[in-house]
Amino acid sequence: MKVLNFEEILPTAPKQLMKIAQVAPLWERVPPPSYGGIELVVSHLTDELVRRGHEVTLFASGDSQTLADLKAVYPLALRLDRYVQDYAAYETLELSQVYQQAAEFDIIHSHVGIKALPLASLVSTPTVHTLHDSFTKDNRQVFSYHQKQPYVSISNSQRQINLNYVGTVYNGIEPKDYHFIAQPQEPLYLAFLGRFSPEKGPQHAIAIAKQTGWRLKMAGKIDVVDSQFFEQEIAPHIDGQQIEYLGEINHAEKAELLGNAAITLFPINWQEPFGLVMIESMVTGTPVIAINLGSVQEVIVHGKTGFICQNYQEMASMIPAALELNRHACREYVEKRFSVNQMVNDYEAVYKQIIKSRMNLNGYVHAAKARF
Repeated sequence: MKVLNFEEILPTAPKQLMKIAQVAPLWERVPPPSYGGIELVVSHLTDELVRRGHEVTLFASGDSQTLADLKAVYPLALRLDRYVQDYAAYETLELSQVYQQAAEFDIIHSHVGIKALPLASLVSTPTVHTLHDSFTKDNRQVFSYHQKQPYVSISNSQRQINLNYVGTVYNGIEPKDYHFIAQPQEPLYLAFLGRFSPEKGPQHAIAIAKQTGWRLKMAGKIDVVDSQFFEQEIAPHIDGQQIEYLGEINHAEKAELLGNAAITLFPINWQEPFGLVMIESMVTGTPVIAINLGSVQEVIVHGKTGFICQNYQEMASMIPAALELNRHACREYVEKRFSVNQMVNDYEAVYKQIIKSRMNLNGYVHAAKARF
């Protein structure tokens, strides 16, 4: 399947309405009340598709809030219910519900990774899989087995194995949901926002703050699997003065934390597929200093919206230069490159190309053929 050139397709494409199924993870609600990058992206995508006139069904937890037709197999986000012992049972129910109704849709858009792959190959309605996570030595085998199904990467750096990529669609946010702050709050501080796990690098953010003498405000969730790491590597440094932990904060608090910061630190030590916090920071006006891993080179403009560094010592040394960056330029960059509008434009192009390719491949007359 040909990889799409979105700029070639979209300007001349007529309005073509589709019946679309969006399949979200059940771990968090859509949109998430606090941390949950996948669910935030799914929410923006789903609601904008509805606003554009498409008939969209969202398969998600029952507490989700959406403009689409919501289908749920469980009333709450699974992580909120301590009585749920077998998460896979509800994930299986969700996918069973999706694929039993597959004929009702023009396309199914899966955000749940390898779980949807076996069922997607059994129905005539095409499924496109957005790869929100990185590959592991175990899941590589599953993806390779289903290599010919259509995939969307969320950064070019994510394409670490050979799959049928139909495009790269960067995650988008709604700039109006984040106030631009021209002047960071006094006294100045560094910000860290993310899951408190070793690969996200909160321990390195603390080290940078201590090395430079800067105040550091940190926020994010602590998964059970990371609780020991937090207690051993993070908690002993939290003093409420130089190192402050704000807990798992909501959207308004997140925007305030990032917008009032002088600089946001992104000290990852893994191949981050995208890193939504980078664009959330920049859209408020706050530049980002990051380690050069994963998508960082595709998200940050070095010397304009932040600095891309090779090690943590370099991150610390770039703080004075980052203070001189134009905060207006940071916001304008996100508005042009990482908006919800741009993301949905690109996904619409993906859907149309996949539907056309599937019809040509199978040679069947689909109910939607007249529209494509």
